[in-house]
Amino acid sequence: MQGLFITFEGGEGSGKSTQIVEIANWIKAHYPEQEIVITREPGGTVPAEEIRHILVNGDKDKITPQTEALLMIAARTENVHKIIKPALDRGAVILCDRFADSSRVYQALAHGKSIDKIDALHEFGFDNLQPDITFYLDIPPEEGLERATRRISDIADNTESRFEDKGLDFHKRVRDGYLTLASLFPDRFEIINGSQKIDVITDHITQIITKKVKELHER
Repeated sequence: MQGLFITFEGGEGSGKSTQIVEIANWIKAHYPEQEIVITREPGGTVPAEEIRHILVNGDKDKITPQTEALLMIAARTENVHKIIKPALDRGAVILCDRFADSSRVYQALAHGKSIDKIDALHEFGFDNLQPDITFYLDIPPEEGLERATRRISDIADNTESRFEDKGLDFHKRVRDGYLTLASLFPDRFEIINGSQKIDVITDHITQIITKKVKELHER
């Protein structure tokens, strides 16, 4: 499994973080010698986590989509250069909670904009590094927002609700954006029904990872 870069994408409350934990445990059980690195976006490094605080807290309209994009990609560039690329060079498996596709969707497609300018910034920041596999956990936005709201209320002093506050119409456009990306990048996108039971989703994902690892070894 060496040098495998796996990203998890989805709307709010889609279950990405839960699946990352499940997949990490599965890899540890089946490939006990394999190094696993878990990171998230925005975040991962100290400067990127500071940027995260700006992005996910406060009023939903406090900054423009353009400012969001620049901050997101600044945080991502830190994450790639300080965590992701060094880990890949060591042969680690990277499990990343969101990556470049989130900016393509949240700051471009959901606003009716092209992804070209986003990708130009990605090219400048980190040579537009692409994951080996992207799992998109697809759930109806209504279900995702309900889950996210419960999660926020269950955590004391959790104020990371800025994107949830953007409303249902925005999150419907987010879902449409992800489905558009899946059609543009079919070789790496895997659409997973995020409304299924956790163990069913995990089993589906591990089957895909196993197949991908086999394909890479046969090259």
